[in-house]
Amino acid sequence: MRFVSGAILSVSVLAGFLAVVPLRAEDAPAPAPAPTPATPAACEVPDYLFSGDNALPKVTEAIKAARPLNILVIGSRSSTINVGVASASEAAAYPGQMLAALKAKLPAVEVNLSVEIQAKKTAEEIASGLGKLVESKKPTLVIWQTGTVDAMRSVDPDDFRTAVGEGVVASKEAGADVVLVNPQYSPRTESMISASPYLDNMRVVAQEHEVPLFDRFALMKTWSESGEFDLFTAVHGSELARRVHNCLGRALSEFILAAAQPKPVQEN
Repeated sequence: MRFVSGAILSVSVLAGFLAVVPLRAEDAPAPAPAPTPATPAACEVPDYLFSGDNALPKVTEAIKAARPLNILVIGSRSSTINVGVASASEAAAYPGQMLAALKAKLPAVEVNLSVEIQAKKTAEEIASGLGKLVESKKPTLVIWQTGTVDAMRSVDPDDFRTAVGEGVVASKEAGADVVLVNPQYSPRTESMISASPYLDNMRVVAQEHEVPLFDRFALMKTWSESGEFDLFTAVHGSELARRVHNCLGRALSEFILAAAQPKPVQEN
């Protein structure tokens, strides 16, 4: 049984500033079957993204016992669609892509997704009610994407760090594992919004509270600089947005599974 509430992230989050990328020449002659939407051709992820030591013990337990893995994604962006209105867009957004990837990789586990959008709220505003929300939803894992609204509003970075820390503590005390997701990368807005203090403080919180941090910003920047995606062009491109969301969702699924792997005991 799938539990869904609130609203799910729209591909329009990225379509607002991404452009359609032309098919690469090497992709054209394809004697082998063309990749399906569930199997992107590229989207390489740097090894460092999966090299963290912070684990997800409750996710590990759920997978080992083949119990339902309930995931709650929390965000503050207002670019959303109502669940059930446009199912195609819902599936194309990165939480939907993550869900599809996890279900494929964990056939013996029931994986459920709920997305809660608290539009235009800062980390402090979300953190104040996060404990009650997690107690109500009872997820195994909370994925909290934050930092964008705070950066846009120039919230004091120290206050931001404190709020994220409080939200992480509240979520863990309510019984959930936590993955933090930092802001997305956009070269077109980088000069207007200073994200660095918020990125740095999210790393600090992740280290202090021993929770994994999915570095979405660095990953998208890597793809942009490698030419994987053209994030500079101002032309709207919903197809490119879908491709980026597909890659992000699948990378996030791999990240979760890597963090859920039990660490081997080191002998002295």
